[in-house]
Amino acid sequence: QVQLVESGGGLVQAGGSLRLSCAASGRTFSSYHAGWFRQAPGKEREFVAAISWSGSMLYYADSVKGRFTASRDNAKNTVYLQMNSLKPEDTAKYYCAAVGNLRRSGSRRADEYDSWGQGTQVTVSS
Repeated sequence: QVQLVESGGGLVQAGGSLRLSCAASGRTFSSYHAGWFRQAPGKEREFVAAISWSGSMLYYADSVKGRFTASRDNAKNTVYLQMNSLKPEDTAKYYCAAVGNLRRSGSRRADEYDSWGQGTQVTVSS
């Protein structure tokens, strides 16, 4: 498995932007598809975005489509989530996840990912 560490969360006003990073170590990150999930207090973890191992395939939840952009730099073993036009309902802890590229990319199911980071908090004030 690969080890994942998220960063870049924080407090931002509605309409603002944040860029989350997920740094991988332990294995060749280009061997993994990646996903972003979030979990708000009292709610289930939900899919946000996913990116294939090469970065050529991108998937988004309807709630973030057009506002969030996933990308990756395999040379830096890092996946990013650029979040624009943030809304108070985007407030949650955001998690990065990874699954080997022999499996399908773009899964929206948390249980299909093998490795998880510790999460980074994003708070959007109104």
